[in-house]
Amino acid sequence: MSKPNVRQTIRQPSSRANGLPRHRFTVEEFYRMVTAGIFTEDDRVELVEGDIVDMMPVSARHAACVKRLNHLLTRALGEQAIVGVQDPLRLDAHTEVLPDVMVLRPRPDFYAEAHPGPADVLLVVEVAETSLTYDRDVKGPLYARHRIPEYWLVDLEADRVWVHRRPGKEGYAEVKALGPEADLTPEALPDVRIPVRAILGQ
Repeated sequence: MSKPNVRQTIRQPSSRANGLPRHRFTVEEFYRMVTAGIFTEDDRVELVEGDIVDMMPVSARHAACVKRLNHLLTRALGEQAIVGVQDPLRLDAHTEVLPDVMVLRPRPDFYAEAHPGPADVLLVVEVAETSLTYDRDVKGPLYARHRIPEYWLVDLEADRVWVHRRPGKEGYAEVKALGPEADLTPEALPDVRIPVRAILGQ
């Protein structure tokens, strides 16, 4: 079987279809696929509750926003936290995603021993240009269920940032949209202020 056919098969959803159960892949199985050459480290895929999901291509505008976030957060945080950019976040045995930006609790080894998990995350940020529905309706509830305390969703098309707080099983209880005139302050880092305008590049 050729690699394209293998990849098409394993991307089928893990929920039941036509009464037939589907296999939910684990993170360990996913990494064995990488070792076997089915995927490479350059493939933009995430493992979401056992399903392997293709990520949207990154436009220059999206990439520029991620770079701005990295610059702004790194400068504002100093030694208070570690900023990760498009690095793996292992939420559970069946889910490992690649947030655009993470703000992590400081660790001397910079997470050399293992990828960070939910308890390590102070803030996660996704940038949406064409991926708003996925970031809002899939990633948002996923982060909430795993108790990520704060989630920012940068909506490049609407020039706003959706701030999500108070995570729970049903999603984030507090969601508000902030425009270019506002400043953002992570709850876990109250002395940090990031202008929305600077994130949007205005």
